[in-house]
Amino acid sequence: MDTAFTAEQDEIRRTLRELLAARDPGHPGGAPATPDGYDTALWHRLAQELGLPGLALPKEYGGGGRGPAELAVALEETGRALLPSPLLATAVLAAPLILALGTAEQRAALLPPLAAGELTAALAVPGGSLPAALGLTGDLTGGAWAGGGRAGGVQARPAGGDGGWRLYGEAAQVLDGHSAGLLLIAAHTGGFPRSRTLLFLVRTDGPEPPAGLVRTRQTSLDATRPLARVQLRDTEAELLGADDTVDALAALAATGRTAAVALAAEAAGAAASALERTVDDVGERERSGRVADAFQAARLRLADVYVRVRTARSAAYYAASDPETGGLALAQALEALRLAAAEGVQSHGGTGCASEGEARLYFNRAASDELLLGPVQLLRDHAAQRAGLFGAERQGGAAGHGPAGRVAV
Repeated sequence: MDTAFTAEQDEIRRTLRELLAARDPGHPGGAPATPDGYDTALWHRLAQELGLPGLALPKEYGGGGRGPAELAVALEETGRALLPSPLLATAVLAAPLILALGTAEQRAALLPPLAAGELTAALAVPGGSLPAALGLTGDLTGGAWAGGGRAGGVQARPAGGDGGWRLYGEAAQVLDGHSAGLLLIAAHTGGFPRSRTLLFLVRTDGPEPPAGLVRTRQTSLDATRPLARVQLRDTEAELLGADDTVDALAALAATGRTAAVALAAEAAGAAASALERTVDDVGERERSGRVADAFQAARLRLADVYVRVRTARSAAYYAASDPETGGLALAQALEALRLAAAEGVQSHGGTGCASEGEARLYFNRAASDELLLGPVQLLRDHAAQRAGLFGAERQGGAAGHGPAGRVAV
């Protein structure tokens, strides 16, 4: 697919690339050593000049009213720069869920500050199973990803007559969970076997942290992807939605499909940047007088990686118009990023130069993305199941599917 971009999409790309290049020319990543894990001044500038956090939110909430394609363009550019920011956690994962499930009062109170970059948010799901919770690697209707009905995961119980709730449990590997001003937490309600999974709001941007909430930043393979463990001990929370009849699982599945598009574009952007840097490095060393034959095999491998990266990028933008293909596009992009990053590290051969360090940043992103969002084989398997490529009598189906190999969501 040869994507034709609109003038507006090209302007988003150009402006964002200029802003990120001015931040640190030629050097990707660079997560600042701050408690938040990202450059807050740059984040506010991206919000003010580009409206980046609210790009895909309706205009009535202060957003840009744009669609998945514009968001994919933005994520492709932040992926190229390995930009540490709360964009993925806030704009791609949390905001769509608030828009889909929130009451009129919740949307009016939360979406404008999210769109303005004044408030950041994070989605916390038990077990570190983000792709399962978004319906990308299996059927999420059973709720097994949320920790089971009797124990495990996060449990919710009514607090009393005020309509509030109390949460108890923990969630690990929460993207930007240590710094977000708002947590969306997936929790079980009701006793086994009638337990349902719903989403709850916990505000953390007040002068004092909520009672019983402990957030601990975890060591992450990729410093530009900060992760946290969120522990709740009888913590006060607010149900997202009017009552406990809201269909949180359907909203999670819909968010997962659009998130896969954005994540595929981000991974494709990172893969393209990693490849460009490797091509430049190989060309420079070849021109310096090294034996030409030593680079012939490298050129052939890079040509193959180039095809993979371009195909992944095309798949991501095709998925922007057909989110049902988002899972396959994400699998393709993660694989392209892994290959491009590995080629970058291999081409340097342990030289210890600055460009090798940059190559390892992309390698770390590739590895952490697959741990957080994959694995690739499950993304592909579930996408194939959804497309009906396997018959109802398929034997030996992947974990997470029903006995007939069909997916209910």
